[in-house]
Amino acid sequence: MAANNLNAEMVRQEVEFLQATLENLRLNGTISNDSYLNAGAVEGGLSMLANLIELGIPTSEIKDHLDQLHERAGRIDEAHPNLGPSVAASR
Repeated sequence: MAANNLNAEMVRQEVEFLQATLENLRLNGTISNDSYLNAGAVEGGLSMLANLIELGIPTSEIKDHLDQLHERAGRIDEAHPNLGPSVAASR
């Protein structure tokens, strides 16, 4: 954020990647339905982040949202330890 190298298009691309990856992982049984649903919170948070960036919301507010999203992702990772590695392996 400080370097202004995060833009709405980058975030939207990540959302698209997550949508496709999570769906594939759920369909092939790599992750549970609970993991899939919880990961949707991160996907939704990233969509909101892209919207905030696009609307020109001040960087401090965007950073706050990103920090909250990071915390949420950490809690999801604790609850579903195979989720993060499964998504990372799909890159």
